[in-house]
Amino acid sequence: MAEFEFFLVNSLCKVFPDHIAGKSSEPVKVSILKEEVPAVQLVYKKITGHPNFQHEFKLEVTGLPIPVRIREVELVSSAYPCYEEVDENYLTTTPGLFPDLLLPKMDNVIVPLSGQYKALWIDIPDTDIPAGCYSACIKISTAEYSNTGVGTLYKIPEDEKKSFILNFELEVAEAYLPKQELIHTEWFHSDCLAGYYKTAVFSDEYWQIVERQISMAGKEHGINMLMAPVFTPALDTAINGERTTVQLVGIKKDDFYHFDFEKLERWCEICQKNGIEYIEVPHFFTQWGAKATPKIIIEKNGKEEKAFGWHVPADSSDYRVFLEQFIPALQKNLLACGFEKDHIFFHISDEPSGKDEEGYQRAYHMVADLLDGWRIIDALSEYQYYEKGLVKTPIPSSSSIQEFIDHEVPDLWVYYCCGQTCKVPNRFFAMPSARNRIMGLLMYLYDIKGFLHWGYNFYNSRLSKKLIDPFFDTHGSYAFPSGDPFLVYPGTKKEVWSSIRAEVQREGLYDMRALKKLEELVGRQRVLELVYEDAESKPFTFEYYPHEAEYLVHLREKITKEINQHTEKSSS
Repeated sequence: MAEFEFFLVNSLCKVFPDHIAGKSSEPVKVSILKEEVPAVQLVYKKITGHPNFQHEFKLEVTGLPIPVRIREVELVSSAYPCYEEVDENYLTTTPGLFPDLLLPKMDNVIVPLSGQYKALWIDIPDTDIPAGCYSACIKISTAEYSNTGVGTLYKIPEDEKKSFILNFELEVAEAYLPKQELIHTEWFHSDCLAGYYKTAVFSDEYWQIVERQISMAGKEHGINMLMAPVFTPALDTAINGERTTVQLVGIKKDDFYHFDFEKLERWCEICQKNGIEYIEVPHFFTQWGAKATPKIIIEKNGKEEKAFGWHVPADSSDYRVFLEQFIPALQKNLLACGFEKDHIFFHISDEPSGKDEEGYQRAYHMVADLLDGWRIIDALSEYQYYEKGLVKTPIPSSSSIQEFIDHEVPDLWVYYCCGQTCKVPNRFFAMPSARNRIMGLLMYLYDIKGFLHWGYNFYNSRLSKKLIDPFFDTHGSYAFPSGDPFLVYPGTKKEVWSSIRAEVQREGLYDMRALKKLEELVGRQRVLELVYEDAESKPFTFEYYPHEAEYLVHLREKITKEINQHTEKSSS
């Protein structure tokens, strides 16, 4: 007779075929505020039984006021899970299969496999869950028939039928999650979508695909700022190479420049419809040094040509003449699209190093007067750029932020990418989920105003030399640790599929907002007492923080309890 194993784990576990990373012996309990999306995982495996029989089980969830959503946790390959430099807080450094993709489940049937764990991601996407404590019941029952593996069905005898009951507790506080204050941008690569789906840029199909991914970003993943490719972004592009043109602004030139903002207006409308409150304009100069101009297509005498690009130096007088007409027209249009001035951000050049200061300075002065009074941000980790006034809102990496914190830089942002491999949080496949989620707590502690990541949907190789299949090549052709280049997957039928990393990152943003809510009720000092009461030492930094998933689970329980106590006091 076949034997099976079914049990629940929290959302911070990673279920590998042969083990569960981060499994706790404690009962599964989820504590949230209203408007959060709670999640648990159902783990299952066939232990013994006829190897060719596929035993089917029916799944039923009761005890909750709102229906659940069920997605399959699929394994994704990684031939390059990490760089050579790592720390002790990795699950593995060996290539293999990693749980990451969340695939929509079309029925309530599960089939345990011999000798390997599988998992379902169970959550409640409807964020209007009434307050209260719920004992959710998951009933797993043997189906009427099993597949013998040779195309015939075997009716399961009554004495072989089994059922399993699993429970988890869901606690929903009376208070609502406050509005997200953090400005969160993940760079959106629409050229990669056109390339993966082999669709023409600006075709109806292209716009449908783009909108679906923007919708998930804004409505599900806490992303409220998006880059609008007014010209093709000069990001991750080989010198003298180029990426697929996705320029939203039509440009013609005779004695003057003339601009058509129709496509940009459509982009902005899609963004605003899907929760995007901030817009950023691509960098006016090339990445890693600001040596050249971005690719900009301009129509002259009825013919389109690449007027600017690698062949035009950053200090070109022709480029300055263009910018003098383009930037004011762009600013006026973005305001007309409904974005407030302080919700529009501009960039000079991405990730300049210390040796690039002279070039960055020249580039900055090319546009400084045109951007006077507007918000300029750039990812850079050398404090000298801020100290010399070249950027008023620097975005240092999490591994370099301490110097900016020590100098008390106001309104600080932070980013991480492939380079943040040791000590600091990140979201690589090979890292535990708690290392992803802890970022929310750290951003709360340091009052971080914005978070940037470069890869929401980068489906190219390094420097965009070729397209890749993100279901097979998760590392940009051995350029980035798997989990860095993209957060979502391009699904069939032009859908977009989420990942464990995206869901856990959202939980981190929930943590940040819940802490802010508690601060409103009890003050920051009491919040810090709760944060640190179970910590071995304090304060936490971006390099020192609890590694255990249980710490975050218990912290949320304490937050919910404290919020409920003060909510009840204020209502009585």
